[in-house]
Amino acid sequence: MRRIITGLAALAAICAHAQEASISTAACEKLGASLALPGTTVASAQPVTDGRFTPPGGGRAVADLPEFCRVELTIAPTPDSDIKTEVWMPLAEWNGKFLTVGNGGWGGSIQYNALAAGLRRGYAVASTDTGHTAGDASFAIGHPEKLVDFGYRAVHETAVQGKATVAALYGAAPRYSYFNGCSGGGRQSFMEAQRYPTDFDAIIAGAPGYDRTGVAFQTIGMIQATHETPESFIEPDKYALIHRAAMDMCDARDGLEDGLISDPVGCDFDPGVLQCKGSDARACLTGPQVEAARRIYATVVDSRTGEVLTAGLEPGSEMHWEAVAGDTPHYMYNSLFQHVVFPDEDWDFREINVEKHLDAARAADGDLFAAVDANLEPFFSRGGRLLMYHGWADQNIPPLGSVSYFEKVVATLGKQRADEGLRLYMIPGMGHCGGGHGPNQFDMLEVLEQWREQGQAPGAVIAAQSESGRVTRTRPLCPYPQVARHDGQGSIDDAANFRCEAP
Repeated sequence: MRRIITGLAALAAICAHAQEASISTAACEKLGASLALPGTTVASAQPVTDGRFTPPGGGRAVADLPEFCRVELTIAPTPDSDIKTEVWMPLAEWNGKFLTVGNGGWGGSIQYNALAAGLRRGYAVASTDTGHTAGDASFAIGHPEKLVDFGYRAVHETAVQGKATVAALYGAAPRYSYFNGCSGGGRQSFMEAQRYPTDFDAIIAGAPGYDRTGVAFQTIGMIQATHETPESFIEPDKYALIHRAAMDMCDARDGLEDGLISDPVGCDFDPGVLQCKGSDARACLTGPQVEAARRIYATVVDSRTGEVLTAGLEPGSEMHWEAVAGDTPHYMYNSLFQHVVFPDEDWDFREINVEKHLDAARAADGDLFAAVDANLEPFFSRGGRLLMYHGWADQNIPPLGSVSYFEKVVATLGKQRADEGLRLYMIPGMGHCGGGHGPNQFDMLEVLEQWREQGQAPGAVIAAQSESGRVTRTRPLCPYPQVARHDGQGSIDDAANFRCEAP
């Protein structure tokens, strides 16, 4: 009976809290003069009530918005810091929770679409430009504190000052605080869980680029492979050729021929099966092209020590190779060497070498980009939850990196403890943070909410695949190391006909 009474009292408090969270436009406007935050200037506090918002500088307008209070903050933890952060708070029907959204690449901008998505769900939501407005790492030259801001401090400051802003407007602190990021945002997720375990109650880390420096050698290595000689270059129209060969070999190994590779690690695909018997042709690969493709799949190792830096890409990723092995180096990793490691605007990607440059790259990193600590006990001990996901067909960040981190956490904390606070979903056919040729539409935030707030440990997560706005396939995403198995009955396009099983 005491439990029932306690539960009813908690529910009543939540309902009362939601009812009280109806805020006037005047209260929003007054916030600009009354809000006092350490090291922070309130640039603006204005209500937005017409259902639309046009980003500064004339970006595409965001529509279908509830009325909200938009607060612009400038945060300066050091004299050289200039962190711009926005906090959007519903004027009515606040869900009592706070959400911070992550940035891809080198950051440099407020994520307005992500702010809008969180706002529509009733969240008070925050985003930061990570302390600069550049599209690459050029901001870092001569500004070491800005590099620290980008590395981890901007998100932490946004969490702290953002929650204080929310409390000032509503008169109550958020009941739960979450972070949601993918790619560079996934790296931010790891930084928060590892460095600042009290900032958030639960965190989503999609395709986490948590070792940017290590992966840089793999990504630059791919374009080195396709540019070693003119004959090494793989024309984009041959990607489909390699992809079909990989699918032919790997697709059915899970017992179901469905256009997806559920466990690419278990398939030792060799592009040498496509080598031309005679002269170059559209239906085959030349010898140099075969060697280039093999390097794209290959693990990167420091020959001096035997240390594995990172795995390569997986079979099934071939249709995305143009972004990383086409005409130009990937902008993010190119900028790492160009603006941080050397720096030298005229550096030649062909000269990068693990044995010659790894130590210098790690020294330049200085743990600003690497979030590799597997001891998540400080985060888990306060109920923190970390939900990871990664597409098996990712071209930007080798997916086995997520598997490796997951296994390191298990080894560090033990399986039982890791199971309390960590989940990983490996997604067949999905590219970098989305897209690809498999089911790639899912709601991890709802899963995270149920896990942290209701204690419902995640199992299968239903993902959908759509064409022209119509759902064509659903499939369960299984918590690693489980994989989805068809039960032998019914359509292979219906998630109801699958179950998650150990591999």
